[in-house]
Amino acid sequence: MSEVIKNRYEFIVLFDVENGNPNGDPDAGNMPRIDPETGYGIVTDVCLKRKIRNYVDTVKEGEEGYRIYIREDAPLNTKDEEALEYLQIEDTKQLKKTDPDAELKIRDFMCKNFYDIRTFGAVMTTFVRAKLNCGQVRGPVQLSFARSVDPIISQEVTITRIAITKKDASAEKATEMGRKNIVPYALYRAEGYISANLARKTTGFTEEDLDLLWDAIINMFENDHSAARGKMAVRRLIVFKHSKELGDCPSYKLFDAVEVYKKPDVVYPRKYSDYEVNVDKNQIPETVEVMDKI
Repeated sequence: MSEVIKNRYEFIVLFDVENGNPNGDPDAGNMPRIDPETGYGIVTDVCLKRKIRNYVDTVKEGEEGYRIYIREDAPLNTKDEEALEYLQIEDTKQLKKTDPDAELKIRDFMCKNFYDIRTFGAVMTTFVRAKLNCGQVRGPVQLSFARSVDPIISQEVTITRIAITKKDASAEKATEMGRKNIVPYALYRAEGYISANLARKTTGFTEEDLDLLWDAIINMFENDHSAARGKMAVRRLIVFKHSKELGDCPSYKLFDAVEVYKKPDVVYPRKYSDYEVNVDKNQIPETVEVMDKI
């Protein structure tokens, strides 16, 4: 692998949805998530990380060092046990006394083999063997909740289908009714942080991992289309690269330098071109490089 990253980064992702549900809320009948006080739409960080994991899993297909820890097809404890078996850790209560670095070795094994642990971190304390577990790792890459630029309207659409579910009901009716919850259009903004300090000290997140992360963010909806989510696309990825490991300025100054607003003549935005994106480079220190990845 390439060398560990040496620079701190912040980034802004702009993505939109058209006639779809970007992130359903199970506490509200799977309606699009919304801030009840302001009406702004919300997409959770967990939802965005899932898309990134799925892209990496699709591109790398289990390649060594790029496996995905949190996925549907295997319990977490199965993967935790791999580390103990690889390191030949036996079931003994004396292990910590004979090898004080045992827990560190387990953690390093998990970071080396699983891309999402190396990137986002993970809580791996559910599996216990020999009074040990794989530990808790705070990853260098962190994402905020995405929030819509303007308040959204959740629309419930009634649909019909000609296939009847139950055999007994087929003689009484020819169709069945259903519902879909959609957002006609919304532009969302998410913000992220990448700590070179945590990458160096904890997970070993590399320059190669970083390039893969940018690709995954840009393409996270391209291989994840579904009828429920409608038309979704990443429209802009703005990256701020600091000149050193701990950064050159507070992150909020960089985020505040990027304004996204509706064009004056637009009442109801229905496409990305209804918005303007302005990056005020006068607010950004000269030592911070601004990059447009898309």
